[in-house]
Amino acid sequence: MLADPRLAAAQEVLGRSLVKAAVADAQQRVREGFADPGEAVEAALALLPATAGGLKSVVNATGVLVHTNLGRAPLSPAAVAAVTAASGYTDVEFDLADGRRARRGRTALAALAQAVPEAGAVHVVNNNAAALVLAVAVLAPGKEVLVSRGELVEIGDGFRLPELLESAGCRLREVGTTNRTALRDYVHACGPDTGFILKVHPSNYRIEGFTSEVSIQELATIGPPVVADIGSGLLRPEPLLPGEPDAAGALLQGAALVTASGDKLLGGPQAGLLLGDEDLVERLRRHPLARALRVDKLTLAALEATLRGSLPPVHRSLRTSVAELRERAERLARRLGGRAEAVATVARVGGGGAPGVELPSAGIAVDADLAARLRSCDPPVIGRVTGGRLVLDLRAVEPGQDEVIAAALERVCR
Repeated sequence: MLADPRLAAAQEVLGRSLVKAAVADAQQRVREGFADPGEAVEAALALLPATAGGLKSVVNATGVLVHTNLGRAPLSPAAVAAVTAASGYTDVEFDLADGRRARRGRTALAALAQAVPEAGAVHVVNNNAAALVLAVAVLAPGKEVLVSRGELVEIGDGFRLPELLESAGCRLREVGTTNRTALRDYVHACGPDTGFILKVHPSNYRIEGFTSEVSIQELATIGPPVVADIGSGLLRPEPLLPGEPDAAGALLQGAALVTASGDKLLGGPQAGLLLGDEDLVERLRRHPLARALRVDKLTLAALEATLRGSLPPVHRSLRTSVAELRERAERLARRLGGRAEAVATVARVGGGGAPGVELPSAGIAVDADLAARLRSCDPPVIGRVTGGRLVLDLRAVEPGQDEVIAAALERVCR
């Protein structure tokens, strides 16, 4: 069977072990009478996975645009094409004009610098946590980092900002209280042992009521450099998210360094963006730890294409009108008859961005018992169970995936 041209071609893509396993399963089905001997090859082909990797593409109908458990921001078609083009040999560190070694990822860095001209220089590492670790290694080894108690965040999987920073070799000095921090708190704590002042945007929670915080502009008057962790990766203001900080604004307010994620509201690959003073960024780039934190050619390609190419899906999802979503939901409900109902929903940014911001949306509601069966489809359809029903929110669903949802529901409802 392995000599069959179709299975031989599959081995070129999937590898011999996966194809052999599918053949063994098909032969077992023939022995047990579930398949005709003449159809063994077809049975083996049907059992083969789409790729040699274990990750599955899913339909995100949760209503969460940047869903950490589902891989955060989906890449744009431009970024996907760029990754494919960069998958072989590339000129990532090679100058084609003179045949010499060149600066790694220079075109991606140029695209980032062009997107945020307020920055004197830019650098990219593998995620935002890595960007903060590198900042500590350069600015505060063995020194103090001042941070408000109200900004001591915990990120996903139980990782906490204080522990992250201290593991990088600094001493964390908390100022103010959980709900209120004043400029004088920073001034009183500041001294010759202060490496930098850290301003963290609480991107996955918010504190309301009797609260106060100190702006970057005020912090910049104290003396030590201000590092602003804006988190979600907006490079410029987004009118739909007026409370979300952006890199350009933080730099204009006086931040010496801004750190952000590439795979959230920017809509690109996982990356840690560093933007700021030219001399400081160069020190970051030349630090030995930067080598351990550097990104690969695929990340650089995807980041550049995200910055220069077509609108990323997260941006489209954010800006799609409720009327359009409602029309799509009603169309789906009509096709599915009495098995689905078009409903108004509320979507969210998610992924550590715009906490508390509600995005009016629309989708369909079906029997909650269908959740597990939809997750077993190919591709899996992921929704959220609320009020005893499974809601499939369309805000993060590409319009072309509506047919996938309809076909999956028709299949599981038989």
